[in-house]
Amino acid sequence: MEHEKLAIHGGKPIKTTPYGTGKRFGEDEVKQLIEALEQNTLFYHQGTKVKTFLREFNELYGAKFSVAASSGTAAIHVALGAAGVTVGDEVITGPITDQGTLIGILYQNAIPVFADLDPHTYGLDPASIESRITPRTKAIVAVHLAGNPCDMDPILDIARRYGLKVIEDCAQSYLCRYKGRLAGTIGDYGCFSTNDFKHISTGDGGIVLVNSGEEADYHRTHAFADKNYERLGSTVVRDLSYLAPNYRMTELQGAVGIAQLKKLAWICDKRNAYGDRLTAGIADLPGIAPHRVQEGNHGTYWFYMMRVDESTLGCTRDEFSQALRAEGIANGAGYIKQVVYMQPMFQNKTAYLGSRFPFELSGVEYPQGLCPEAEAILRTAIVIPVNEFYSDSDLEETIRGIRKVALHYSAERNTVA
Repeated sequence: MEHEKLAIHGGKPIKTTPYGTGKRFGEDEVKQLIEALEQNTLFYHQGTKVKTFLREFNELYGAKFSVAASSGTAAIHVALGAAGVTVGDEVITGPITDQGTLIGILYQNAIPVFADLDPHTYGLDPASIESRITPRTKAIVAVHLAGNPCDMDPILDIARRYGLKVIEDCAQSYLCRYKGRLAGTIGDYGCFSTNDFKHISTGDGGIVLVNSGEEADYHRTHAFADKNYERLGSTVVRDLSYLAPNYRMTELQGAVGIAQLKKLAWICDKRNAYGDRLTAGIADLPGIAPHRVQEGNHGTYWFYMMRVDESTLGCTRDEFSQALRAEGIANGAGYIKQVVYMQPMFQNKTAYLGSRFPFELSGVEYPQGLCPEAEAILRTAIVIPVNEFYSDSDLEETIRGIRKVALHYSAERNTVA
C-alpha cells in the first residue's frame, strides 16, 4: 500500500462506485401527515401531533418535560430565555458551531464569550471555560459537536461553583451518551434540532428538554416559546410581564416527527458503528488524529472529523483532501470556514444595523488567536461524511482510501528526510 500510486498522480482510485443512499421519508410520514390534516387544525395546542411527538421524545430520553419549537435555533433561544439570560449577561460557548447557537444569546441582548476546545473531541475545554468567567457570566452553552459529547462533569462542577446555568446544544448529537447519560439530559436544558440536516428531520423544528423537573420551569419554558402566552391550563393567559418570541411548532412538523422518531435508534446505531469502525481502521496511521470519542462515551457521528498533521505527512491539509477526493473518497477540507468570532458581526460588534449594542455593555474582545486550539482544528480538519445508508463496502473503501493517502505521504516524507 505504501508504494501504491495515488489517483491524483495517475494511479487507480480506491472507490469507483457511488456511496449508498436511501429514502428518509415514506409511508409512515404520509400517514401521520394525513391524520394531522384530518384534525381540521394545524395549531399545536388544539391538535394531537406535537403533543404525541413530545411525549414519545420524553419517553425515549427519560424526561418529564419538553417544549416544542420552530427550529433548533429557536430551542436554544427558548432555553436561554427560560434560564433568565438577559441584557448585558455573558454566555460562554464554543467557537466551532453554527450561527444558530449564537442568535438567541444576542437576541436576549447578552454577549457571546468563546472558550477553547479539546483538540481531539472538539468539545469545550473546561479549563478554558473557567478562565473566561466574569461577574457578568450567566450561562454556558455546551455544543456537542458532530454527535460527540462534551466533558460534562467538570462543566457542571464549574457551573455549580459559579452559579451558572448549563444549556446543551444537541443539534448534531441525538442519542449520544456521556458516561452512560444521554446528552441533553445532563444540563439544565437540552436543545435539539429537527431541520433537514440532522439525524431526523421535520423540515425545521426543535425541542427543549427541561431537566429540572420543576413544573414552574416547564411552564416558563413553554410560555417563552409562545409569546409568553400560558396555554397549559384550562384557559389561555395573555397577561404578559416580559417579552418572548413566537417559536411554535406546527402539527405538520409534529406529525413528521412522530414517524421520524421511530427510525432514530436505527439511524444512530448505524452512524455509531460506521464512525467507530472508521476510527479503528485509521488509528495507527502516522500524521492522522482520528475523531476521538472518550472511553465510556458513545458517539452518533453526524459527521466524522479527523485532523492532519502536516509536518508529519509533509503535505498540507488541502493537498491531503484533494488526494483523498481523487481516490473517490467523499470529504471536505475543514468544517466551517473560520471560528465564528472572526465573522464580521463579531469583529465589527454589529449585532444590529447601525448599533454596537449589546457588545458595548461588556469589555469582551474577539482577537484572532483567542481560541488557538479551535483555530488549529479548523486549519487541519478533514470532514468525512457519515450516513446511515452507507454500506460496508463504502466504509472499507473509505478506510482504504485514507490509509493509502496517509501512507503515501508519510513514506514520501521519510524518503525525503
